[in-house]
Amino acid sequence: MDWFSNLFVGTGIAHSIVVLSLAIAVGIFLGHKLKFKGITLGITWILFCAIACSHFGMRLDKDVLAFAKDFGLILFVYSIGLQVGPSFFSSFRKGGLSLNMLALSIVLLGCITAFVIHLISGESVAVMTGVLFGAVTNTPGLGAAQEAFSGTGADPSILASGYAMAYPLGVVGIIVSILLIRWFFRIKLDKEEEQVKAERGEEKQIEHFDIRLTNPQVDGLRVRDLKDLTHVDLVVSRRINSKGEEMMPDADTILHVGDSVRFVGDNKNQRTALLLGERTEVKWEEKEKNVHLINRHIIVTNSKLNGKRIMDLKIREAYQVTITRIRRAGIELLATPELRLQMGDRLTVVGDQEVVEKMASKFGNSTKKLDAPNLATLFLGIILGVTLGSLPVAIPGLSQGFKLGIAGGSLIIAILIGAFGPKFHLVTYTTSSANLMIREIGISLFLAAVGFGAGETFVDVLVDGGYVWIGYGVLITMIPLLLMGFVARKWMKLDYFTLMGLIAGSTTDPPALAYATSQSSNNDRAAVAYSTVYPLTMFLRVLTGQLMIILFV
Repeated sequence: MDWFSNLFVGTGIAHSIVVLSLAIAVGIFLGHKLKFKGITLGITWILFCAIACSHFGMRLDKDVLAFAKDFGLILFVYSIGLQVGPSFFSSFRKGGLSLNMLALSIVLLGCITAFVIHLISGESVAVMTGVLFGAVTNTPGLGAAQEAFSGTGADPSILASGYAMAYPLGVVGIIVSILLIRWFFRIKLDKEEEQVKAERGEEKQIEHFDIRLTNPQVDGLRVRDLKDLTHVDLVVSRRINSKGEEMMPDADTILHVGDSVRFVGDNKNQRTALLLGERTEVKWEEKEKNVHLINRHIIVTNSKLNGKRIMDLKIREAYQVTITRIRRAGIELLATPELRLQMGDRLTVVGDQEVVEKMASKFGNSTKKLDAPNLATLFLGIILGVTLGSLPVAIPGLSQGFKLGIAGGSLIIAILIGAFGPKFHLVTYTTSSANLMIREIGISLFLAAVGFGAGETFVDVLVDGGYVWIGYGVLITMIPLLLMGFVARKWMKLDYFTLMGLIAGSTTDPPALAYATSQSSNNDRAAVAYSTVYPLTMFLRVLTGQLMIILFV
């Protein structure tokens, strides 16, 4: 039976796989089963299971731990970046500045709290710096502080000890802070979801509306000239002239007073469109029976069309159909000529039935093709992300260059690929289930690796007085989050999902983001907020880690 016991307390590849899988499986099971008033710590239980396994002799090789932790974290943040990439920049413009100012305040308050504890308790700045980065679960900041501390000729292991003590309850403290804010403000998730839906209703939506042209300025204009007159994007999907004859318009179709036109555009642009004429109601369904027009959805699954602009495909000339709108990642977009198609786009087209069928065949329209993951883009992005994260940037006054870290670099590259990949003909489409699978595997590996790394000495340091460091870490974790969380909710009126993403991002804490996204299955606001503040927060954590040592040691 030695072979069996070696699987749990031995060495080798089989041992590593078994104990990692054991900690993950038990942690996920406990996350589902252990609840208090409907609230659970979720997959954070993996961390505690891994600590317990390590304490009882199930140890892993350090290189295996490092690989599992870093690669798991890369997979997690990369999947998040791909998810939020298409909407990241528009969301950043809407509220990115205020979110980053809140994140900046959280970072500075954490440093101030750690320094005040140093003054009151007499603990060294080195110990408190390690506790600080364990409390905010930021490994790159710890690494930067250790490099700066090594430059003084001292042993940097004391920072790692403080980090290991504070980290486990740092993860828990962040989630507890989220829960305390929810309890204090009596937040109901279902009502919060309704509020988010209501806000979405106030945002831009793509709608169709019929207008009978009465403005003399329109008479004789081509469809393509309407934007010069109205200064908004409007798609003309159908037109009936004053004689009652229906036709499929294209960009060069001449419009006349008396024509009835169906426009497709932003609901906020309807008032502008009314300058062209008056609202009318046309029963297009009855007319379509006579001219064989249909309204159909077509899915882009032909990879050759990925990144192509609508205007370059000459859809109207080739098929005599009109693309009116595009649904992408749950968002409806107006089919403007400059818009680039992406794999997985769902097009709404109007045209003759036979011609629409030919167009559907050309565009793919095969959902089976979307089931296959695009791994080439995934691993290309990881290569670029690790390269970017490893690039040192010289900062005057610091002894070593600043690095984003491989997780920070991977997140930024994933966001850029998600937003602009199709422009360079990169297929970025991933099914929701595939994205979720990558994300869950990544965060599970990361938590397990951190737990195995901390578990070996966790109890010994705890008994020798490290429990005091744990208490300091809890204060450093929760004081800034609760203060700024109160400000964000009370005065800045942030919705709870965005607030959870802000808290997770300002601590660069993947488990907290995993918890936040599990609470907001119907929207991605937590993930967007996390990605919005993550780059600046990572920079500030690494910078402050070095400054704490340089200025006060």
